Amino acid sequence: LSNTLAVNNSGRWWGIINVASSTNLLTDSKNVQLVLDPSLQLLSRKQRKLIRQNPGILHSVSSGLQTAIKECKWQFRNRRWNCPTSQGPNIFGKIVNRGCRETAFIFAITSAGVTHSVARSCSEGSIESCTCDYRRRGPGGPDWHWGGCSDNIDFGRLFGREFVDSSEKGRDLRFLMNLHNNEAGRMTVFSEMRQECKCHGMSGSCTVRTCWMRLPTFRAVGDVLKDRFDGASRVIYGNKGSNRASRVELHHLEPENPAHKPPSPHDLVYFEKSPNFCTYSGKMGTAGTAGRFCNSSSPGLDGCELLCCGRGYRTRTQRVTERCNCTFHWCCHVSCLNCTNTQVLHECL
Repeated sequence: LSNTLAVNNSGRWWGIINVASSTNLLTDSKNVQLVLDPSLQLLSRKQRKLIRQNPGILHSVSSGLQTAIKECKWQFRNRRWNCPTSQGPNIFGKIVNRGCRETAFIFAITSAGVTHSVARSCSEGSIESCTCDYRRRGPGGPDWHWGGCSDNIDFGRLFGREFVDSSEKGRDLRFLMNLHNNEAGRMTVFSEMRQECKCHGMSGSCTVRTCWMRLPTFRAVGDVLKDRFDGASRVIYGNKGSNRASRVELHHLEPENPAHKPPSPHDLVYFEKSPNFCTYSGKMGTAGTAGRFCNSSSPGLDGCELLCCGRGYRTRTQRVTERCNCTFHWCCHVSCLNCTNTQVLHECL
């Protein structure tokens, strides 16, 4: 867990490192001392309490956030904004303080990452306060029954809501947007759960099956959230202005265009236009696309025309040596040849 960075919301960032400190000491189920990085802002009191109440969960939270960061980078690898990160307290940079589509995706994917990782860790037995979801038991259909070890998505969602959402304060548009996108990430993990079965019977026949609920791969979660990023809803702050409305109902999100339907719990929402991400801007926190590699033959977003924002690109070649024509020899080693190829690279100006 050394040097693992994680993010909470509202621009407040936190990190976890495996370095001894006289303060802020946490101990996991294996008595490993885990402390907060003193250079970063601390976890909220509620977050620290949740970690103490659920021994073993700290590793799961950190793993889920790292998985979310990797998935974000993969989903946007061919776009002008490619989910850049840096070492430091603001791992995603200033984009988290904005209200654009990219901000929405960051909140949704990190929330989904925590939920997914915690739910899986429960079924693996690495968190002391939860187990497999055993509520699905008994008859299920004419030729199958519930059994096995279902991933505990309910515990994952509940913990994710308590842990991730606890740092959101206020009642403004940014607060509502962040909470909505956090929940959209968790809902995506839940809605992508799939039934998995194992056959039983003589000589491999499938006389009866035992079935359980399994989490989706996180790539499937990322694919769904990426689609929702492309179809995200632009919203404004709504206020019913009624004394009879509850506190939750009083403040809500409305579509900016009255002709559009209100966003569903699964949709990503944003309230301001994205930067073009073409050039470096310290104020906006954008790195620009200069130096990025592009595809000269693609008309899409990864093509040199769009990715380089019309500035043009330079072409260069490089020789790459890789292992090839590998053969397995009994028993037990692999022999390979070294193959050298020339690659043509196109780099944005």
